[in-house]
Amino acid sequence: YQPSGVEPDSYEVRFSEDRAEIHRQDGAIATILEVTVSPEDDAEVRRVSLSNLGTRVRDIDLTSYAELVLAPHAADFAHPAFSKLFVHTEVDEHTGALLATRRRRSPDEPEVWAAHVAVVEGEVIGDLELETDRARFLGRGREIRTAIAVMDGHPLSGTVGAVLDPIFSLRRRVRLAPGATARGAFWTLVASSRAEVLDLIDKH
Repeated sequence: YQPSGVEPDSYEVRFSEDRAEIHRQDGAIATILEVTVSPEDDAEVRRVSLSNLGTRVRDIDLTSYAELVLAPHAADFAHPAFSKLFVHTEVDEHTGALLATRRRRSPDEPEVWAAHVAVVEGEVIGDLELETDRARFLGRGREIRTAIAVMDGHPLSGTVGAVLDPIFSLRRRVRLAPGATARGAFWTLVASSRAEVLDLIDKH
């Protein structure tokens, strides 16, 4: 039921060899979330399908959220705030993808780049929104269940650069006519250089 914690009208999870599927229905909106990890690349896709079973038009925001580390688990666990200081984010204007890299502390440290991109099928309204600053996404004194970025139509700020607590968040708004279905695929990709991660974006 994450991140809202709200119990839906119906809920079912299916696990198979190649994916996990979460089916739920909230009133007249039915959703399917499919999570798949690529067997070929360092890539994961979370595909959300939204169906309007009601009789009126619905506008729905699809918003992703992922906290960034880009460091070994042990290093992040030992000094989480310090580790995140070295992450720099940017947006690729050509694809609308968010990019992030962690500045190397020594020439021997391997380079790492991550990307996050959204591909939406259906009637899209407005422009792509993005955020890479966790504090701006959550809001003062809030947690993920009550994040200001998903309350009352609050827009994402578009902040990129050297943020203190980096995240990946993309938003697209879709319009669902009665009986219509829209799909959004959120890809997260990792590579050892900027050029390689851009190639992965083009591939997927």
